[in-house]
Amino acid sequence: MGVWLLALAACRAPGTSVPEPAPAVRPGIEVLLSDSMHLVRGRRTGLVTNQSGIDRQGTHDVERLRSSGVRLTALFSPEHGFRGSAAPGEAVASMVDSATGLPIYSLYGRSMAPDPKTLAELDVVLIDLQDVGARYYTWVATTVEVMRAAWLQNKPVVILDRPNPIGGVVQGNVLDPAYRSTIGRLSVPVRHGLTLGELALLARRELGIAADVRVVPAAGWTRALALDDAGLPFVPPSPNLRDLEALFHYPGTCLFEGTALSVGRGSDAPFQQIGAPWLDPAAVLARLHPEDVAGVRFNTVSFTPRQPGDGKYADTMVTGIRLQVTDRERYDPVRTAVALLVAVRQVHPAEIRFITRHFDLLAGGPGLREAIEAGLPASRIAAGWRVPIRQFLQRAKPVRLYPND
Repeated sequence: MGVWLLALAACRAPGTSVPEPAPAVRPGIEVLLSDSMHLVRGRRTGLVTNQSGIDRQGTHDVERLRSSGVRLTALFSPEHGFRGSAAPGEAVASMVDSATGLPIYSLYGRSMAPDPKTLAELDVVLIDLQDVGARYYTWVATTVEVMRAAWLQNKPVVILDRPNPIGGVVQGNVLDPAYRSTIGRLSVPVRHGLTLGELALLARRELGIAADVRVVPAAGWTRALALDDAGLPFVPPSPNLRDLEALFHYPGTCLFEGTALSVGRGSDAPFQQIGAPWLDPAAVLARLHPEDVAGVRFNTVSFTPRQPGDGKYADTMVTGIRLQVTDRERYDPVRTAVALLVAVRQVHPAEIRFITRHFDLLAGGPGLREAIEAGLPASRIAAGWRVPIRQFLQRAKPVRLYPND
């Protein structure tokens, strides 16, 4: 079956000498209902979504679809559940939605794929999930498994696309295919710069999934726009990614999950700070080189992780380093995190303790950990990403749906 791209012209206000209004970016759900109803009209429709599936006014997809006469018969939820409140890694149970009476089938329990019997009762599957812009997130793997299951059942999949919330910048190392997992299903850089729809099309090309995949693009979005620039509401994708600032740091700070440092789960700023009882922030910060940490400010802090799921220092006061973006265009969260990892290892070689398997899955292979353990500087490590990134950009050309600016 072929791939259908429902291409739409990007909306951009002409340049003037006065401040431009926020662009009129419309998420895929709005485009579907205004321009592409033929994809769902009269069809038994399943919807993979959660709390992030909303329009510009914050109205949920379920309400929008039902009020538009779409025959919605089943809902599916990824990690964190339909309302986004489940803890990271917590199995999500299937249930019935109390508001609509619709079944909500979990795609984060025994399997990420819908049950064949459930799919057999549908004519089309919609997917509307707000990706976070980093390779680690499990919703890409969920999307891939839904596509694979739909292919086997000869059911079309329609991606209701949304902007990449942190824009179209590409940074970090590219995943080694030998290290594919639920937190890294595709061979893309840590900060991939693509939307979920584009990632789905890339998965179709590179994972041999001959599914009928149709992408309804987010109208008016360009890669220069972060979510707030696009004028769209922010909805926390998970309990520990609470604001857009956290999303900009997440491609870097998530690497610390594979070490003995806390990333601040259960604190006031998860993924915006790192810490440990033994950390000497001043000594670590003194070893950073300015070229590795452009566009970000550091503050020495203390915090107490309150979430046992962090697995590190629960209810223990730790000393830490908090990050604050000062220039989005210059900030490279992956290189910054690598610089911090290098510095922490220099100051605390015995305490940093890489959790080898977990770190390597996050890092997309053992190369990053081995480079840090070998004592290489962050600048040299980052230089090794340039050629793989150029190769990735060439591979991604056929699936890119949006202009750069």
